[in-house]
Amino acid sequence: MKLRQATSSDFDKIMTILKDGANQLAERGVEQWQGDYPSPDQIKEDIKNGWAYLAQSDDGQTVGAIAIVPGPDHVYDNLHGKWLLDTNDYLVIHRVAIHSDHAGHGYATQLLEGVINYIRNHRSDIDSIRIDTHEDNKAMQHLIDKMGFTKVGELHGVYRPDEISYVYEMLTKDEKSK
Repeated sequence: MKLRQATSSDFDKIMTILKDGANQLAERGVEQWQGDYPSPDQIKEDIKNGWAYLAQSDDGQTVGAIAIVPGPDHVYDNLHGKWLLDTNDYLVIHRVAIHSDHAGHGYATQLLEGVINYIRNHRSDIDSIRIDTHEDNKAMQHLIDKMGFTKVGELHGVYRPDEISYVYEMLTKDEKSK
């Protein structure tokens, strides 16, 4: 698995992957991404700021997309819970999707493992990684748990009214020293 920073020419590809992800969620009865999030403007901002990445399999196929956003992320301003570490030196994983044409090959696991390992090994300035997902997105919750994140709280109505998201954090320095 390789990550490539997205450019403006990748906009349509990212939107296609994210729309496919929204369709996969809808098929499983998950309301996440069923409104105007992630919006085209959000993806353009991700690309402009250097936060958008494409995931490529070892044979060079683009299989997914991810955004890696530096803190402070104001999405978390009204967290119902408590961070493992009170810091602004964190990265947030947002907008993770593997296209359905490439599902079932372990790419989501490889993608998160790659991001986590890169941050641990090359970003000594980063104290933690944060991520959140919809309360009904059991597949993503399972993946987040499998990666070793700790559930730290909930968000209420941040992405859509009446929507609850579970929030997780992983300490990068503590994990590295184990």
